[in-house]
Amino acid sequence: MKRHLVSAADLSRDDALLILDTAEELAQLSGRAVKKLPTLRGRTVVNLFFEDSTRTKTSFEVAEKRLSADVINFSAKGSSVSKGESLKDTALTLQAMGADAVVIRHHASGAAARLAGSDWLHGSVINAGDGTHEHPTQALLDAFTMRRHLNPGLGRDLAGRKIAIVGDILHSRVARSNVHLLTTLGAEVTFVAPPTLLPIGIDTWPCRVSYDLDAVLPKVDAVMMLRVQRERMNAAFFPTEREYARCYGLDGLRLATMPEHAIVMHPGPMVRGMEITADVADSPRCTVVEQVANGVSVRMAVLYLLLGGAVFADGPADSARTTDTPEAAQ
Repeated sequence: MKRHLVSAADLSRDDALLILDTAEELAQLSGRAVKKLPTLRGRTVVNLFFEDSTRTKTSFEVAEKRLSADVINFSAKGSSVSKGESLKDTALTLQAMGADAVVIRHHASGAAARLAGSDWLHGSVINAGDGTHEHPTQALLDAFTMRRHLNPGLGRDLAGRKIAIVGDILHSRVARSNVHLLTTLGAEVTFVAPPTLLPIGIDTWPCRVSYDLDAVLPKVDAVMMLRVQRERMNAAFFPTEREYARCYGLDGLRLATMPEHAIVMHPGPMVRGMEITADVADSPRCTVVEQVANGVSVRMAVLYLLLGGAVFADGPADSARTTDTPEAAQ
């Protein structure tokens, strides 16, 4: 493992499987009366969020507290950032307070990499979403969910599985992280979107591209529907919402054309009636709620591996790190 988790592209197959297998072990905590481990006792983790978030921020906070870390939630609104304080000065302040790790979400692509590559912080940096760039822990929880349904078992990957990612690829950091991680795990990824919602240079990405959702669905093992991110748009990328839903929305009729074992995924939040209909969102084949639960286990695994005893490939481990394993702590 490297000291930071900035991009899914930085993870090797072994790194990814280590995280997924660790998450599988930590997921057993959810069935216990006391859902806590002492692994990160005495460690301080700062959740540094410059963008609004519900699922990711809450998921990280629950994961940190289940590992007994001291948690500081930092929101740009109501802080010195709203007065013009720079990312550097904010990071230096957090370092002075003794932060062992910073979980950062930022509206600017590359902000997490800038923080990780600087000497402003001595601890680990975890990217919780930077602009339209990447969201590696979301890709990890998606892969964790897929593996549980399509190829369950420790040490297993997603080799040969066909995954379709549908919708607003252009503005989606989830799509970018998923295409890196899923191909690393052996899956075949197909992006399905109108031409206006595909990024320039898509032909160099490790994926296939289709404009026809109906042609792709009968062959997939999982389909991931993406929300149209209107807050990032400054032009009209399709005629109307109704037209988009007709061409690229997943409804009951399209769901019926998918293989029986295939699952429906969504990173959330869902816009019901646009990219996904209510009957599909509420069907047993939709894993949205399961993804949220799995997100806690995956983020616990990332925090455990970065702060709880890992030996880093890019530097020596802190001598103060605990050597407790998830099994020993149970």
